[in-house]
Amino acid sequence: MNRAQSHLTSFPTETADTVLNALPHPILMIGPDGKIVEANVAAEAFFEVSVSLLRRHAFRDLVPFGSPLLALIEQVRSRGAVVNEYRVDLSTPRTPSERIVDLNVAPVPERPGHVVVMLQERTIADKMDRQLTHRGAARSVIALASMLAHEIKNPLSGIRGAAQLLEQSANDDDRTLTRLICEEADRIVKLVDRMEVFADERPVEREAVNIHIVLDRVQKLALTGFARHIKFVDVYDPSLPPVLGNRDQLIQVFLNLVKNAAEAIGENAPDGQIELTTAFRPGVRLSVPGSKTRVSLPLEFCVRDNGPGVPEDLMPHLFDPFVTTKPTGTGLGLALVAKIVGDHGGIIECESQPRHTIFRVLMPMFTGDDASPGGVA
Repeated sequence: MNRAQSHLTSFPTETADTVLNALPHPILMIGPDGKIVEANVAAEAFFEVSVSLLRRHAFRDLVPFGSPLLALIEQVRSRGAVVNEYRVDLSTPRTPSERIVDLNVAPVPERPGHVVVMLQERTIADKMDRQLTHRGAARSVIALASMLAHEIKNPLSGIRGAAQLLEQSANDDDRTLTRLICEEADRIVKLVDRMEVFADERPVEREAVNIHIVLDRVQKLALTGFARHIKFVDVYDPSLPPVLGNRDQLIQVFLNLVKNAAEAIGENAPDGQIELTTAFRPGVRLSVPGSKTRVSLPLEFCVRDNGPGVPEDLMPHLFDPFVTTKPTGTGLGLALVAKIVGDHGGIIECESQPRHTIFRVLMPMFTGDDASPGGVA
């Protein structure tokens, strides 16, 4: 036990509990028999179990089978020294979302056989790092889109015009080929047009937007088309404040996410379900590159589906351009979503397990200071 921990043990019990409960990291004390002796409020939230129920459990019941944390606890007991471990996954079937943590396990000399475990969740920090990578990828697409718009569309126009002239004097067999040339030229132009969206670097005009109206609109569009065979579930926080955003672009973001979820579920899934949720999550703040300010992102919007999940090797590159699992996909949809969310000052992340895929969007909320006659850049 270090000096700070030693001083803590000299506090009155009530004071020590207050200090431990004020800490944002989950902290537990494990007894010699492997059962949980004490836990702070953050540990209750992490394991989604009250402290009274935690005390009834052996710690091994709360972590994955064969977790390295169990071996660390035994190592600390035998050596009597502090042990640290980084980037350990504590996700379980009961909490299937990725739970990556850094571990600090320390002995309690005053109570032989007891150890203290502190968990530092890495999820939010990793999201920030990955989101900056996604934005960098989007910027690379911007440069590529600008080049394509100027260097490809003009020659394609000439090729298409020449094919139309040839078609006038061609026989039936050759006319089939000239039409093929025109159709393929049109297809490439459409692809370039989609990429030109990335080159639009004008400030986004934003205002107070009721996200529930946006999600209801997206749901109606989906149910009348590509997701008519899927059940939708809404879990909304009715007291949620407005989001600082552009209504049309937010519709585009969530329509794309819902469409991806519907395509992942497939047309032949009898129990296909998409869940749309909104929640207020205070405490999430993002450092904006090139600025000393930190932006609060308390609004959380999630799109969950029970499809087969995202392949593990695809997860690190999911928001990169030209990455897709669809045979006819362009791989630009999620890259565009990442760009729009980034332009709004938010972040997007995906967690995926079979039958449990979540796209989570964190956004800033609207305040009176954000209002301006022409929108907010």
